[in-house]
This record gives sequence, structure tokens and C-alpha cells, in this order.
Amino acid sequence: MSKKILALGSVVALFLSSGFASAQVVEIQPVRIKQILGTKVAIQGNTAVGIIDDVVLDDQGQIEYVIVNNEGKMVTVPWSAAKWDLQQRSATINLTQQQYQAIPTYTVQQYPNFYAPTYRTETYKVYGLTPREIRRIERRNP
Repeated sequence: MSKKILALGSVVALFLSSGFASAQVVEIQPVRIKQILGTKVAIQGNTAVGIIDDVVLDDQGQIEYVIVNNEGKMVTVPWSAAKWDLQQRSATINLTQQQYQAIPTYTVQQYPNFYAPTYRTETYKVYGLTPREIRRIERRNP
């Protein structure tokens, strides 16, 4: 028994000395929708491509996409595709002008089905990303 306690104590001492336990606590600042709406969006070369007009949430309340509006033409951008500076109200997408122009657009009169498997896969693919798995919440009537 004492050998097990001694071995466990050695593991804990090794863990503490490795720096894992001394990791700094990072304070997470909440993101508010009004910080996102109106944010200026640019692509490579600091070329402006519009502003964030809408936000799409998943069933769990996490931001899935932002909708970029450029003179009435809407583009879906996965949240994880942008580098955010919410203090400056700006976002940058790592795409060239040619790549960005190839993205299908739509208008406010006809939004796409954001959660159709094909739409999600193709949208994320444009940005070089893979969509995370969606967990649907099933509600049953009592």
C-alpha cells in the first residue's frame, strides 16, 4: 500500500514540476451578437468584402455561420473561417479575391438551407475546413 502511495506521490510531483499545473488562467470574454453585427469583413490583401449582417446558431446555441452582406449579395462564412478582432470590429478571411468570388451568393428573399448536409460540406470546403458533427436535440412530448 505504501509503495502505491509513494508511486502516486511521484506522479503528482512530476506533474507539478512539468508546468502543467502552473498554467495561467485565461479569462474568456463573452461575445455578444451586437459586437458581431456590422463587423467589417476583409479577405487577403485587406480587400473589404462586406459587413456581417446576420448570425446563424446551431441547436446548442453556438455560432455556426456569419452572413456577410455586400450590396445585397449574401455569403455564408463559417465562424471558424474568420480571424476576429472584435475590439476593432473586423474579421479577416484567408481567401484570395478569386476564391471569394467563386462562393455562391444569395439574397434575403431566399436563404439557403444552412444545415443540409451537402450545403454544410460544400460551404466549409470552400474555406478549407471540415464541419463539426451536428448533435440534434430531440424533444419528445410527454
